[in-house]
Amino acid sequence: MKDMQPHTPAHAPDGPLLRVEGLSKHYGARIGCADVSFDLWPGEVLGIVGESGSGKSTLLSCLAGHLTPDAGQVIFETRGGPRDTVQMAEPERRLLGRTDWAFVHQNPRDGLRMGVSAGGNVGERLMAVGARNYGAIRETATDWLGRVEIDAARIDDRPRQFSGGMQQRLQIARNLVTGPRLVFMDEPTGGLDVSVQARLLDLLRGLVRDMGLAVIIVTHDLAVARLLAHRLMVMKDGRVIEHGLTDQVLDDPQAAYTQLLVSSVLQV
Repeated sequence: MKDMQPHTPAHAPDGPLLRVEGLSKHYGARIGCADVSFDLWPGEVLGIVGESGSGKSTLLSCLAGHLTPDAGQVIFETRGGPRDTVQMAEPERRLLGRTDWAFVHQNPRDGLRMGVSAGGNVGERLMAVGARNYGAIRETATDWLGRVEIDAARIDDRPRQFSGGMQQRLQIARNLVTGPRLVFMDEPTGGLDVSVQARLLDLLRGLVRDMGLAVIIVTHDLAVARLLAHRLMVMKDGRVIEHGLTDQVLDDPQAAYTQLLVSSVLQV
C-alpha cells in the first residue's frame, strides 16, 4: 500500500489501539473462531479474508461486540485507558458503538433508518453524541453528504429513494460523521456493480487516509483487500493460518490454502 500509508492522528496512544488475545467462539461442536490474537495500530487497516464459513464474520462480530466470545480479550485503548470490551457492561459497549466505534454493514439497510431522511440519518448519529443545535446538525449533515458524493439537494430524501451505492455512501457518512477511532466493515462493496465498487473504494481510501482511521475489514474480494488493507489475516476453519503485510501475503503466500485463494482455485 505504497500510496496509502497509515496516518497517526494526534490523539493516538503510544501502543496499539486494539489488542486481541486468544479470542474464541464456538457454536456447539463447530468452531466459529479459535485462539485469534493480533494488535491493531492507529491509522492501520487490517483485512480479514477467507472463503465462506472460514470464521471471518464471526470474528468481526465478536470484535464489534455483536457476539459474546467464549474466551479471550478485546482490549481497546479508550480515552480513559485500556479496557477489555468483552467485560464491559452492555450500556458502556453501546456508548462505545456510538462514539469511538462504527460498523459499516454489507447491506446498508442494516445500518440506516430507511424511514428517516438522508440528513436525518446523519443527524441522528450527531445527536447520539450530544449535538442539539438543529442548524449546526443540518449544516454538518450537508457537508458529509458532499464528502460521500451525494447531492446536497437530496438531504431530505429517504434512503429507499437511493441506489444501492448511494445507500452505502450514506451509511458511511452516518458512521463517520462523529469521527470514530475504529471502524468495522463487513463486505462494504459486496453486491455492488464493478463501476460502483470502484467509486466506493476510492471514497473509502480517501476517508481512511484523511481521517486517520483504524479499520478492520472483512472481505471475500482479494482486490478490495489489496486496495484498502495494510495487513492481511487469512482464515480457514476459524483459525488464522497466515498473517502479514498485504502485498507480501498476496504476492508470496506461504500457506497452501492462501496459495489456492490467490490463484482463485477456491471460490470465495
